[in-house]
Amino acid sequence: MPTYEYLCKECQVIFSLVLSMSEHDRRRVECPHCRSKEVIQQYSTFFPKTSKKS
Repeated sequence: MPTYEYLCKECQVIFSLVLSMSEHDRRRVECPHCRSKEVIQQYSTFFPKTSKKS
């Protein structure tokens, strides 16, 4: 499942959540530190993980 990073506008904490794509689309994210719903998704580099070794 993808990991999404967010920045809280209220307390300026950056946090990560592991969500399925469907959860990400329908879920209203809140800051785990201050419980604010004023969060902005941060864009970061994508690193795929596989179970096979290359």
